[in-house]
Amino acid sequence: MGRDYITVVTGLPRSGTSLMMSMLDKGGIAPLKDDVRTADVDNPKGYYEFERVKKLPGDQGWLPEARGRAVKVLGELMKHLPSGFEYRVVFMMRDLDEIVSSQKKMMIRRGEDPDVIPDDELIRLYRTYLKNLKGLVNSSENMRVAYINYNELLSDPDQSFEEIRDLFDGDIDADSMRDAIDLSLYRNRGG
Repeated sequence: MGRDYITVVTGLPRSGTSLMMSMLDKGGIAPLKDDVRTADVDNPKGYYEFERVKKLPGDQGWLPEARGRAVKVLGELMKHLPSGFEYRVVFMMRDLDEIVSSQKKMMIRRGEDPDVIPDDELIRLYRTYLKNLKGLVNSSENMRVAYINYNELLSDPDQSFEEIRDLFDGDIDADSMRDAIDLSLYRNRGG
């Protein structure tokens, strides 16, 4: 079965998008990535990013190359994906307290101030942002979406695998995707 669509992985930063890109790769959907952003302590298995995505809407020339592959797209850039393509979207969700905790640790390692925005304000902003992003994805006629919860994926992946299989009409090796899960990297757990 040919994949004439573009697989998009999106979600908030630190929500498991790199893990999902790795899983899709193992499952048979090759990533569109350039490895400009290399693996580090925050993502020891790599970020799976393609820098040209960050130039949307100005640079759309890479989209034909993305057909049949998986590409990570920042949430705020989803609105710039052109309508001339079909998309299968894996939307990663994660406990917001864990996202904030992970982001703060990352900021400290980079020498940035982790307390620029109070946690409760950041979580409120993220909730609004996610609501708007879900509205955009759900209302787009050229997007099919599976919402995958990172926490559930790691604790009991079978339900998530079923949702992913459904998104791709069974055209993915969900059993091989399991090999990408490394529980030792789940370091920022909710309380």
